Formats: sequence, structure tokens, C-alpha cells
Amino acid sequence: MGSMKRRTWLGLAMASAVAPMSMARAQTGGLVIFAAASLKNALDEIATDWSKATSKPMPKISYAASSVLAKQLEQAAPADLFISADLDWMDYVEKKDLIKKDTRVNLLGNKIVLIAPKDSKATVDVKQGFDLAKALAGGKLAMGNVDSVPAGKYGKAALEKLGAWDGVKDKVAQADNVRAALLLVARGEAALGIVYSTDAAAEPNVKIVGTFPEGSHPPIIYPAAVIKDTKAADAAPFLDYLKSAKARPSFEKQGFAVLVKSASAT
Repeated sequence: MGSMKRRTWLGLAMASAVAPMSMARAQTGGLVIFAAASLKNALDEIATDWSKATSKPMPKISYAASSVLAKQLEQAAPADLFISADLDWMDYVEKKDLIKKDTRVNLLGNKIVLIAPKDSKATVDVKQGFDLAKALAGGKLAMGNVDSVPAGKYGKAALEKLGAWDGVKDKVAQADNVRAALLLVARGEAALGIVYSTDAAAEPNVKIVGTFPEGSHPPIIYPAAVIKDTKAADAAPFLDYLKSAKARPSFEKQGFAVLVKSASAT
């Protein structure tokens, strides 16, 4: 861990509660993947299937907010593949010349929803002019950080478009990533939350009480790309696997829309 650059990255990783991956490739010979937190259930399953099918080491996957991962890549964190939950953070690393531009692909789509604890009696008609503050009934609204976390940015944009943001902006509990926002609602620490529909499907202790109209926020797109400095021969083949018909069921089971036309996996 001798270099200042490596120490800087480790500090970032510890601050964001992302397990350090600096030695992962040296220890296992496997891929190191940086992925948006909302991908965990689907990507864990896909990585396991890929490892079994190819007899390759199980990829090491670091899950966090796309903003955190992009900043870690900028600090020379060692990774082979990056999957962001929005276009902005992939644009950010591309402008920093950190990805192989010809590998970049819009992989998945998603939706944002309003959730409550599973035993909540709340029902909310999410539409123009709806009174979200009334639905909160004095409680907190859990969201990813509205300035950096993609789910938080999408959520704020939707609330602004629907005229509900000003009524709740002082009641927002901002989390470091979307799964942390999900947990606040699952534990009953927030009355409502805005997460991806895929997150709601992955957590039995919450229920969806409203869905945001697609036109209320920018399209939710997950781009993926191979990191420019990777030395891993399996990085591009694994990305091909993510685009293949073999990975599609795992994504769709979690509620993602697969945006790429499936090719046959090798």
C-alpha cells in the first residue's frame, strides 16, 4: 500500500463503506467490477453463473453509489469494468479518459417508485400537484443524495416536475446510495422513500405505494464500459456476457429492462 495514490483511494473507499479492492486481482486473478448499488441482486447472480460456466474466478464486485465509484476510478482505483446507474457519471469517467469508449453500452433501464414500510397504510397517487408532505404525516422521506446519487437525482427531478419538492425538501433523509435509502424505509426509520422499482422488489420489508410517471424525470439508463487501463483479458468477455441472452433472465427477474439486443454468449 506504499504509494500516496493508493492510500488516497483506500481512504475514499473506507469513507464510503466500499470494501477496498486494491489487492483483489493480485489475490484471485479475477475481475474487479465497480457497479451501482441497485444492481447487487442481479449482478451477484450473473457473476456466479458466469464463473460456473467459464470456470473463471468469481468476480470481485464493489457496490456503491455511481458517484462514489466514479470518483474512486478518478483516483486510480483498480477496476476492470464500471456499470453506472446514470449517464452522467459514465460521461464523467469518459471525459477523464478512464474507459474504453468503444465498449460503452446502454445496458439496462429502470423505474423509480415511492415505497413505504410493508405494514404502512399509506397510498399515494403520484401525479402533478400531489401532496407528498401530507402523505409523510410528519415522517421522513428517504432518498439517495439528491446532488450525486443517481436515484436521488432522478427522484428530486420528478418531485420538482410534479410540484412536490418544495413541500418535502426539509423532510428528506439523504443516504449515501439507493440501497441505504431502501434500508431506512425497511427499518421504519423513514415513512416513505424513493428508490428504483428493482430495489423495492429485492426488499420484503417494503411495499410500493406509488410509481412516478416516466415523463417526470430523465430516462433511467445504466451504461457499462470496460476500464481503459485494465489488464484483465476477461473484462470484455464478461461485458459481452452481461449483454447476452444468458444474463437477461437475471436482470428481468429483478425488474430491469434490458436495453441491448441479446447476443449469444460464448
